[in-house]
Amino acid sequence: MNAAIAEARLLPDGMVRIQGGTFRMGSDRHYAEEAPSHRVNVDGFWIDATPVTNSQFRSFVEATGHVTFAELAPDPGDYPGALPHMLRAGSLMFDPPRHPVALHDWAQWWTFRFGATWRKPYGAGSSIKGLDDHPVVHVAYRDAEAYAAWAGKALPTEAEWEFAAWGGREDSEFAWGDEFMPDGRHMANTWQGSFPHENTREDGWARTSPVRAFPPNGYGLHDMIGNVWEWTADFWSVRHQADAPKACCVPQNPRGGPEAESYDPRQPAIRIARKVLKGGSHLCAPSYCRRYRPAARHAEPVDTSTSHVGFRCVLRERG
Repeated sequence: MNAAIAEARLLPDGMVRIQGGTFRMGSDRHYAEEAPSHRVNVDGFWIDATPVTNSQFRSFVEATGHVTFAELAPDPGDYPGALPHMLRAGSLMFDPPRHPVALHDWAQWWTFRFGATWRKPYGAGSSIKGLDDHPVVHVAYRDAEAYAAWAGKALPTEAEWEFAAWGGREDSEFAWGDEFMPDGRHMANTWQGSFPHENTREDGWARTSPVRAFPPNGYGLHDMIGNVWEWTADFWSVRHQADAPKACCVPQNPRGGPEAESYDPRQPAIRIARKVLKGGSHLCAPSYCRRYRPAARHAEPVDTSTSHVGFRCVLRERG
């Protein structure tokens, strides 16, 4: 990336302008779903400097009366074979075990908590008091999309998000360079200790953190890495497309694959689209999930909300 691409201006409403350009999207050095690394072009756009906070989401709910997916009881027709007692409103919540467990079984640390919502992130009896500047969580894709529409914005594509996350860098291990903790400094809210039972909180936070608690990237954007995963507008695909054979054919403003290819093949009876999440979260640990990098990606069903997924919005300069 050249110096001109790094030009960014902070808007009064908390957005940063990113000048478009060409970059290498994806990675050939990490997880299979990030490959192959390939060149893409993106037009200029504006992006929120931070994830949407609880305070911002509250304003949206108060203005519109929006009811989030986690606050609605599931429709039995959408979940064939589901146990009747599980068809209640709620959301997935990280619930750490008290001892080491096998890392292949995520059910050891995730639980579907009835009553968990953006207002009650840990279920009944909890609240977001004192968490106004933390990212909103327990928001499904349609909730993020509804907020974006209300704000006159949109959710970013995977390419836009990844371009912004690099902050003008390219080909380094992390968004800030090749060292995870340069000079011993924590650059993002991630996991310290033995996942999932031991969190030493060396970065100061057990779960989410205020959206400006860690250093911004080269574009002045906070929390593009860590704290919470973030929704993008693209349907999930198991791999990226390969590099275009000619420079003239580099994809411009690419989008993900078709919806039908995003369905989870492990659940053929349930045809629920999946979208791409980006950025990793406070649960990413070296021993389990090294997805605290711009190229990292994860599939999330559009009907699913969790205690570690949020979002931010963009404004596009093209029509």
